[in-house]
Amino acid sequence: MVVGLLIVGLFVAAFVGYNIGGSSTGVAFGPAVGSRIVGTVGAAALFTGFAFWGGWTVGRNVVETMSEGIVPASQFTLEASIAVLFFAGFALLISNLFGVPASTSMTAVGAIVGLGVATDTLDEAEMFVIVSAWIVAPLTAFWLGVIVGRYLYPHLDARFSFGRIESGLLRLDRSGTVPRPALGEDVTGRNVVGAALVLAISCYMAFSAGASNVANAVAPLVGNGAITIDEGIVLAIAAIGLGAFTIARRTLATIGEGITDLPILAALVVSVIGATIITVLSRLGIPASLAVSTTSCIIGLGWGRASRAVTVAEVATSAVQGGDGPDLSAGALVADAEGEVPPGPTVGDIATGEADPEPPIEREEAPSSVPPIGEEDAGELAGEDLFDPAATARIVVLWILSPTLSAVGSYLLFEFVLRTGA
Repeated sequence: MVVGLLIVGLFVAAFVGYNIGGSSTGVAFGPAVGSRIVGTVGAAALFTGFAFWGGWTVGRNVVETMSEGIVPASQFTLEASIAVLFFAGFALLISNLFGVPASTSMTAVGAIVGLGVATDTLDEAEMFVIVSAWIVAPLTAFWLGVIVGRYLYPHLDARFSFGRIESGLLRLDRSGTVPRPALGEDVTGRNVVGAALVLAISCYMAFSAGASNVANAVAPLVGNGAITIDEGIVLAIAAIGLGAFTIARRTLATIGEGITDLPILAALVVSVIGATIITVLSRLGIPASLAVSTTSCIIGLGWGRASRAVTVAEVATSAVQGGDGPDLSAGALVADAEGEVPPGPTVGDIATGEADPEPPIEREEAPSSVPPIGEEDAGELAGEDLFDPAATARIVVLWILSPTLSAVGSYLLFEFVLRTGA
C-alpha cells in the first residue's frame, strides 16, 4: 500500500514538473527562438541546464519553506502529499484550458494552507511573510516598469533594435578544407551583441523559473521524507526537462499571442525585472509567481512610457485643479509615431512568422534625439493596446481564484475526507 502510494506520488510530482517545463520554456526562450538565435532543441537544453542550476542552488530554500515552513513536515503523509500535488497539477490544467498563466506556486501554497487550517498547524507568521511578498512583488515590478518606461526605455529603444535573423546566428563555413563555424550571412556585429543579450536574459529567466518552481513539484514528498531534497530537485528538473523537450515546442511557437504584442526590447526589460524579483524571493525561501511579477511589469512599463507625454508638475497640477488630466495608455510601447523609425517586430510577430523578413532598420539617432519628457505627443504614445484588457482581467481573476479555490478545496478534503490531524 505504502509503495503504491509512493509510486503515485512520484508520478504526480513528475506530471507537475512536466507541465512546468512545458509552460516555462516558452516564457523564457520565446524571444530567443523567435529571433532564430537558438533552435527549439537548443532552447530546451539551455532551459533545463539553467533551471537545474537555479533549483539546485536558490530553489532548495523554497523547497524547505514549502516542505516544513508553512506546516510541520509531519503533516505531509503520503496521502496529504499526493493531495497537495494534485492541486498544483490542477492549477496547471486550468491554466492550459483557459490559456492563462495561472500561478502554480500560489496554488500549491493554497493547498498547503488548507492542510494547515484543517489540522490547526498553520504557521501564521510564515504565511504573513509569504502573502506580504505576494502583494509587494507585483507592486515593485509595476513601479520599476513605470520608472524604466518613463526615463530609460525611449533611450534604449533609440539605440537597440531586435528582429529575426533569417539565416540563423551561426552557419558552417565549408569554403576551406575543414568546415568551421561562422556567423550567418546577414549577421552583423550589432546582431551578435543583441543576440548574446537576448540569450543571456533567456538563461537568466530559466534560472529564476527553476529556483521558484522546483518546490511546486516535490516539496510535499520532501516534507514527507519519502525522498531527500537532492533527489527531489533531480526528479523535478528531469520532469521539467522532459516537458521542455516535448510540449514546450507548442508554447515556443505561440508565445506572445493572447496577452500582448510585446516588442522584443520590452520583453527583455520585463524578463530582467521579473526574474530578479523572483530570484531574490526564492533566495529568501519565499514561493512567488514569476507570471504575476512579469505581467505587472508589462503594465507598468507601458504606462510609464505613455506618461512621458506630461511632466510631473503637469500631473500634480491636474490632480489639484481637477479635470480629466492626461490620457495615459499602456499601448505606448508599440506606438508608431509618424516620421519616426518604425518599431521592431513583437514577440508575437516573430513567434508566428509574421515579422518582416527584412533585417531590422539600423537606428542612427543619438540618445539626444529622444524628445524630453513633456514634449512627446500623447496621441502618438497611445498606439494600439499593449495588452488585451479582457485577457488581463481574466488572468487577474484566476490569480486570485486559483489559490483561493485550492485552499478551500484542500481544507474540505483534509477536514472531512482524509482527516490528517485526527
